[in-house]
Amino acid sequence: MSLQDQIADYKAGFRQKVPTDIQEVMQIATQQLAESGIVNNAPKVADVFPSFSLPNQNGNTVALADLLTKGPVVVTFYRGGWCPYCNLELKAYQDQLANIKAENATLVAITPELPDESLSTAEKNALEFEVLTDANSDYAKQLGLVFSLPEELRPIYLSFGIDVEKHNGANQFDLPLAATFVIGKDGKVASAFVDADYTKRQEPSEVVKALQTL
Repeated sequence: MSLQDQIADYKAGFRQKVPTDIQEVMQIATQQLAESGIVNNAPKVADVFPSFSLPNQNGNTVALADLLTKGPVVVTFYRGGWCPYCNLELKAYQDQLANIKAENATLVAITPELPDESLSTAEKNALEFEVLTDANSDYAKQLGLVFSLPEELRPIYLSFGIDVEKHNGANQFDLPLAATFVIGKDGKVASAFVDADYTKRQEPSEVVKALQTL
């Protein structure tokens, strides 16, 4: 089953079990974020992708420059292990990992989650690729990908059992957009997917196709 099919199935179940008034509040927040034009700030194809040096889930530093010496790099951003859409996406990338490696590429996922939380996410999803912590979303802010979870959504998330501060740190409600980039060995963006709607994700097989064109 494709990632898009899995997301569609999850959304169908969500609509059935969550009150419509709550769904409306969430939809309005997503619409407002889209209308803000935030996606226009993100790196675009042919841009030089900003470098990073971030700790992985085991506390070891991973630098983009080092990864690029081995081949292309796929960088995907996710909100946190509490996000069902993110977990579906991460698992889908794990399923495509062999195909990504076959193109001599490296896959990394970047999240504002604290290392202990990202380690739990990696273990829960049996991920065999690096999960990097972008504390306070500082790196994602450089890329223009960050928004703050609206205050009206915070109690709704808590009612779902989602404590964003537990994952990101006290008073940290900044989150990255759903975004995936393919970076060529020259350090430039070869493919870019950015969406203000967190329920929309790029199909990992499309990333593999992008790698095959390099």
